[in-house]
Amino acid sequence: MNILKEQGGFTLEHRENDVDRYFNDTLPPPPYVIPKTNSKSIVSLVLGILSVTIPYVGILIGIVAIIFASLAFKEIRVRMEQGKGLAIAGLVCGIIGTAIYVLLILLVLLFSFAISSSEIYSTY
Repeated sequence: MNILKEQGGFTLEHRENDVDRYFNDTLPPPPYVIPKTNSKSIVSLVLGILSVTIPYVGILIGIVAIIFASLAFKEIRVRMEQGKGLAIAGLVCGIIGTAIYVLLILLVLLFSFAISSSEIYSTY
């Protein structure tokens, strides 16, 4: 209900529900929730580090780390989660670990072929 009052030449509008306009009793905003870290990105980081440090099976662990990192990138984009840096680090470590062991295997094969071919032409 609006009541108009004349005071000194001014017309003031008074509302009975003026309190609602200044003191709104709505619920407070929800607290900020930190997005969770993607678990596959953590797994890719751990496997990537292990692929560099564990001999002989590092190539297999590195391949698994690369797969987990690519899955983590997709989930992070879809679910808006954290952990992109962990997935990048896991991908890089997985690639480095795989590359180290591929090069090591190639060098061993090349060396063994060089040794075996030199025995054929031996003068003894």
